[in-house]
Amino acid sequence: MNFRTTTILVWLTAGILCSLSVVTAYGRPQPTVDAATDAKQNSASAAEGAAALPAVPLGLPPVEVPADNPMTPEKIELGKLLYFDPRLSKDGTISCATCHNPKEGWSERRATSKGIKDQIGTRNSPTIINSAYHRAQFWDGRAATLEEQALGPIENPIEMGHKLEDMVKELPAIPEYTKRFQTVFGTGVTKDGIGKAIAAFERTILSGNSPYDRFKAGDETALSDGQKRGMQVFVKKGKCVLCHTPPTFSNGRYYNAGVDADKPKPDPGRHDVTKKDRDFGKVRVPHLRDLVDTGPYFHDGSAKALEDAVALMADGGKDNPHLSSMMKGVRRAMLTEQDRKDLVEFLKALSGDYPVIEPPQLP
Repeated sequence: MNFRTTTILVWLTAGILCSLSVVTAYGRPQPTVDAATDAKQNSASAAEGAAALPAVPLGLPPVEVPADNPMTPEKIELGKLLYFDPRLSKDGTISCATCHNPKEGWSERRATSKGIKDQIGTRNSPTIINSAYHRAQFWDGRAATLEEQALGPIENPIEMGHKLEDMVKELPAIPEYTKRFQTVFGTGVTKDGIGKAIAAFERTILSGNSPYDRFKAGDETALSDGQKRGMQVFVKKGKCVLCHTPPTFSNGRYYNAGVDADKPKPDPGRHDVTKKDRDFGKVRVPHLRDLVDTGPYFHDGSAKALEDAVALMADGGKDNPHLSSMMKGVRRAMLTEQDRKDLVEFLKALSGDYPVIEPPQLP
């Protein structure tokens, strides 16, 4: 084992251990006049937030709840209404649920999404499932929190195409929203409140208790023989686990697999955020839970079937000047046809229990 491999495995082990810890606030703590009082208030907010969350399914760690956005049943319900309400879009045709449909794995069965005026976007809509665990949101990580992510599509001209300042003026015309915002936030309708309410709702969309989770918990019959072989390929031979790290099966980092490298204009990916040449074409490692229900795959939706996605990754991606070294390592593993079939079966074993919510009656 060389130095690089040893370093990666040490980092991986540390990352898995860290993922088991409970974090109740984002960012660095700020100095306060009375640190003890501040800590007590933050602890109370965290406890309140945790109490409002659904039970965490088997195999998942506790959900991080920001100290400035504690969870309450009323806030979650407000977020659900906003999530399903197409009036957040400019022409009243697109809601969050349009592209992140509960009945389609909280994503959609399209390669890339359609927004207002039938405009077609360039990226696949990732599932909302377990997005509460992401370090950053969107394929390129341009949003640091769920709160920030919730507002992004509203102003995106191709997606919902609305100006937030205009929407904040329009929603108070609906008395029920005025009442609910006052109850939840003690204010009228605000941009900040919209983001926080939708994020609170999205933090309840969790999926665990998969056959893999039950196997790890001691049920030897939870996985088939093929799935057990696939797990060995995933962990050892293919070393997929280095990027797709449990429990969410993503390390939250960014890599270039050359998925669309053969297109006339490949997606710049993370480069759009950092402006660094080395980040060209990199996208966030997607989590692998519930893949059966969340295709098509990759940031451009180019893989229609799970077998197609596994084949491209097992081949080490597509060559391009920015191909990540991790992909070259997978290529050197030379996975056989049986390895690939077993990998597909193992990935199916990551499908768990997630809520499928019916659209609420809107005010």
